Amino acid sequence: MQPLILKIDSVQLAFNERKILQDVYIECKQGEVIGLLGRNGSGKSSLLKIVFGTLSAAYKHISINNIVIQYGYRNNQIAYLPQHNYLPSGIKISKLANVLIDQQHWHDFSNLSIYRDHKNKCAEQLSGGELRQLEMLMILYSKADFILLDEPFTHVTPIQADYFKSIIQTIAKTKGIIITDHQYNDVLDISDKLILLTDGCTKYINNVDDLVTYNYLSSIK
Repeated sequence: MQPLILKIDSVQLAFNERKILQDVYIECKQGEVIGLLGRNGSGKSSLLKIVFGTLSAAYKHISINNIVIQYGYRNNQIAYLPQHNYLPSGIKISKLANVLIDQQHWHDFSNLSIYRDHKNKCAEQLSGGELRQLEMLMILYSKADFILLDEPFTHVTPIQADYFKSIIQTIAKTKGIIITDHQYNDVLDISDKLILLTDGCTKYINNVDDLVTYNYLSSIK
């Protein structure tokens, strides 16, 4: 079976007449991780929200296998990990997991220690780090064909980041993943392709030196 292909094209977005996004093209297929880099305010989060369907754009052309989609969250096509917490309060983690997790991944997810240890708690009973870990895992093991991760390594330790990178690479065997994070070395570690968002435009990065050329990095360490 041929992998599904998510195409994000010609996205235009402006705030108070200031152009944020104007020449965007990203192609992501099942089986690969796309790393999306960019400085603060470059529009990375806005772009992911537009793809997911929670932010309107002046123009966009988003499709999966050439079928145009308006709202990525419909029909479990796209899942999105925002920078803020998204799990509702007052509902046990186990109940939320039963709704969100894909049945083919249920065995793997339910055996994770972070889930076993906290499944009978509600979101407000968890620490910020515990909640971030569970929210990311629920997105990764969800029913969606494509996963958007916005700052997934926020509030996690370097050891936890390495653990999650291994899970992301495993999940990417059957899903397409777009990931952005200011911890760019973590993004570099797991990405099959790199894209830089600068001046509202996407630039495909062929090697790390390109990040210096486009002024994302001042030098390569």
